[in-house]
Amino acid sequence: MAIEMDQLAREQPGYLGFEWAGEDVQITVSYWQDEVSARSWKQVARHLVAQRLGREVWFRDYRLRVATVVRDYGPQESSLS
Repeated sequence: MAIEMDQLAREQPGYLGFEWAGEDVQITVSYWQDEVSARSWKQVARHLVAQRLGREVWFRDYRLRVATVVRDYGPQESSLS
């Protein structure tokens, strides 16, 4: 489902990227140009199905965070090095 959601998200206006990781604890992060784009993604029909399955089948518990990324860099780009 994560792969399908990534492919579907890529087709949506304002999509910037997607990351997924986990075994015992799973995390999925999608990046959007603005809050309007993120809210629109939340209402895509197939994504609504994935949300429902997540609540009812896959996850005992979950958290949803909406945040703004202020800075993003790796070790080669850090001003601390």
